[in-house]
Amino acid sequence: MTSFEAIATTHLDAAYSLARWLTRDSLLAEDVVQDAMLRALTYFSGFRGDNPRAWLLQIVRNVALGKLRPRPQPVSIDSAEGSSGESLADTLADGADGPEATLEREQERRRVSELLNRLPIELRECLVLREIEDCSYKEIAQIIDAPMGTVMSRLWRARQMFSDLAERQEESP
Repeated sequence: MTSFEAIATTHLDAAYSLARWLTRDSLLAEDVVQDAMLRALTYFSGFRGDNPRAWLLQIVRNVALGKLRPRPQPVSIDSAEGSSGESLADTLADGADGPEATLEREQERRRVSELLNRLPIELRECLVLREIEDCSYKEIAQIIDAPMGTVMSRLWRARQMFSDLAERQEESP
């Protein structure tokens, strides 16, 4: 049997990433992961599954959904996080790729994030788990406690809605 520490350290990044996408708030995501790890540790002795990643992400999902607030908090450029976790202001100041490339990359990251945030949570979580966390359909079904057909349907709808939103955003000035 695998130790809790091995599971927790192996899947900590995926747990934080899922929590961040679901809550849209880095501080709340840290609280979600901390609470989820505490729950996972508490119930680890009863874990009998063959997929510890899916088990842990399911706990993270449940904790995140329990803590979600109705409105996301506004974010300033000084506190916004770049793709590497550093603040956007620091990323722009660094300029290793040059200011234009850095700004373009950050704008695209923000655009994708904005589009994802506009999806309903049940579609967003499936898309994040599949495309960002690279979970299999079976793992996603286990994490969200839904049949595989539901996962496939939600992924199809999420991709369609994401694509439609992106097209509409490109058409608007």
